[in-house]
Amino acid sequence: MRPPGLRDDVVYLDHNATTPVDPRVAEAARPYIETHFGNPSTAGTYADEPRRALIEARAQVAALIGARPGEIVFTSGGSESDVLALRGPALTPGDHLISQVTEHPAVLRTCAALERSGVRITLLPVDGSGRVDPEDVRRALTPRTRLVSVMLANGETGTLQPVVELAAVAREHGALFHTDAAQAVGKIPLSVADLGVDLLTVAGHKFYAPKGVGALYVRQGVVVEPLIPGGGQEGGRRSGTENVAFAVALGEAARLAREGMVAEKSRIRRLRDRLHERLDADRPGGVRLNGHPEQRLPGTLNVSLPGVLTRDLLSNLPGLAAATGSACHTGDPEPSTVLTAMGLDRERALSAIRLSLGRWTTEADVDRAAALLVAASDDVISRRASI
Repeated sequence: MRPPGLRDDVVYLDHNATTPVDPRVAEAARPYIETHFGNPSTAGTYADEPRRALIEARAQVAALIGARPGEIVFTSGGSESDVLALRGPALTPGDHLISQVTEHPAVLRTCAALERSGVRITLLPVDGSGRVDPEDVRRALTPRTRLVSVMLANGETGTLQPVVELAAVAREHGALFHTDAAQAVGKIPLSVADLGVDLLTVAGHKFYAPKGVGALYVRQGVVVEPLIPGGGQEGGRRSGTENVAFAVALGEAARLAREGMVAEKSRIRRLRDRLHERLDADRPGGVRLNGHPEQRLPGTLNVSLPGVLTRDLLSNLPGLAAATGSACHTGDPEPSTVLTAMGLDRERALSAIRLSLGRWTTEADVDRAAALLVAASDDVISRRASI
């Protein structure tokens, strides 16, 4: 069933920004908004069904990432999970935290705040495809390194980090390892045991659950101090009356992702490659891929369209929803910090576009998007040539 919010006149290729809520997910959550309103942390008849639903949802999220239900902490989303993962280990002045330059702002700004409180921060560089070298982590580790945090998949390029190798290096030195897997969970099969991580971030709205719900995996035995003290919910790791409806939504989204992931991953990758081929064949001089050619998410395509400022292109292309990594300050566009960290020059970074596919993307959508982009970019180039 197609979400009612997806319009027929606009091709939606911005799933890395947010996914539409799957109607099955919305339907699963509805009874816990309308009927089963009881507080699961209280006693009595009204609490029974919400409590049961919360237990089931926790088990569903755990199953998606190969965790134990008790290792799942429900949060308000990916950013809160990231902050809890970094602040939860209770780093003190003189302790050391390692991350890398293309992390989500929730990680980078938390690192900056920790640095102001006396924690030593090391931000590692990335290579031309956006990946961290495990040897750089090894060289950066010190006896005071408490935590290493490197995302699993980059939201702009889709590049997958070598988390298995990175986590192994951290573990050898006794440091905890956190990965922000918000862009990866529900899109590719993953297991916390295989990854070797201690903490892992989940964001519901990246895989067809509502905004405002997420989770943090906390490996059994790892102690985190709550950001929100209070009634001791979530095993004392995140207080506040539980958002049962959204937890149920996250659980249902996890169940659906787990059931259909293998087939969906193959379908999405095929469509992504078709889109890339169409753009490359129909654009004069082709397009330039940004990110790793193989180690990336199946539904993410980040390419530069030479000769085109994609921010202006998209603002005049109402039939396509996509994204650029640029930001505008007083009318002057600034290139993506992710792309510049990878070594891309300003012109190439400003001509980059991120096209991210999802559950309801069709072959017709891909072909239409390619045609729209080619026509619009050709028009921009011809107008520039006539000036």
